[in-house]
Amino acid sequence: MASKTPTGRASKGSVSVILSNGRLQLRFHFARKRYYISTGYPDTPQHRKLAKLKASEIEKDILFERFDPKDLGKYKLEFDNRHITPSSTPSSSQPTLPQLWEKYTEFKRSSLSPSTLAKDYTKIARCVELQLPSKSLNDAIAIRNWLVANKTANSVKRILTQLAACCQWALKSQMISHNPFFGMASEIKIPACQSESSDINPFSLEERDKIIQTFKDNHCYNYYAPLIEFLFMSGCRPSEAVALQWKHISDDFSTIRFEQAVVEAENGLVCKKGLKTQKKRLFPVNSKLAALLESIKPEDAIGETKVFPSPKGKWIDVHNLTNRVWRSVLQELDGTIEYRKLYQTRHTFITAALETPIPTSDGRTKMLDAKDVAKLVGTSPKMIYEHYAGASKELFVPEF
Repeated sequence: MASKTPTGRASKGSVSVILSNGRLQLRFHFARKRYYISTGYPDTPQHRKLAKLKASEIEKDILFERFDPKDLGKYKLEFDNRHITPSSTPSSSQPTLPQLWEKYTEFKRSSLSPSTLAKDYTKIARCVELQLPSKSLNDAIAIRNWLVANKTANSVKRILTQLAACCQWALKSQMISHNPFFGMASEIKIPACQSESSDINPFSLEERDKIIQTFKDNHCYNYYAPLIEFLFMSGCRPSEAVALQWKHISDDFSTIRFEQAVVEAENGLVCKKGLKTQKKRLFPVNSKLAALLESIKPEDAIGETKVFPSPKGKWIDVHNLTNRVWRSVLQELDGTIEYRKLYQTRHTFITAALETPIPTSDGRTKMLDAKDVAKLVGTSPKMIYEHYAGASKELFVPEF
């Protein structure tokens, strides 16, 4: 297999077994296109033998003209599930990973926020039940290898951390004899391109103003223009903005009290008390933001009235807002403004707050300190210093 031509290249129709990022991979050409199929397995004699068998099967399909490039799944998935020989037969008393995760979730349920339960725990439950190649704790290494081959490094680290926590709880509860996932998450290294700071890509103030105006001019989605402008001018999280009610804004429009957020729960959207990193925070309103709030306040508004309701008067779903409204409007600017996520409105505010001089009473100017900006947006000074303050300013060598 993978016979060589005089040039040293693999012959036409042959399938090569190569090593990529520590995992065996099948590589071949068909109809002038190059194909890669990841097996998800490390380079061991047994796994390499299985890979060669699968490569031989692909070569035969190409030779007999029955290879279908639209049906690569029959090679990858069949191979992935070929598959894992349990290291030992689990005893009848040992619970499976899905059973442990279900019990662990119930134990943690009362202490979890609705969004954490709906997003993180439900996603992991789906992965454990439907995606992992084995449900046995004896196959923890094979499970880790499958995760590494099929998920991003961030996802792998998060899932392994949670599985280790689950098994640690089960160990203390005397359900299992050891924690097979202990220490695995620490071995996963996050590439720089996937780190949290790499996602901070703020708009310029000119781009900000152009986006706001495009929303105002859009016949389908101009309803959301005040919300988009508010996000840019307050730097709050979208979940905090859509949870605002008029009781949270002072009568003279001088302050906003952020103290709740709309999050996704198991049964839909819910408004929960408290914010991501604090119970509440008071935000001072400048004249431009005060004018916006005053212009959109209904005459019959009461304390419970939503500041930014959906067209049907309900809570706005931020996920749908991002995927349908935000994405659609920014497509109109394609070619002039690079597409970025809705959350970049927050990064834009923080960056501008750090870089924009503020006039003082004596005719001079001053810059906001990172600690003050952190207080405005409800994050830690450490986060501002690490991800904004250090990277937002141009470096130079002073004259001395």
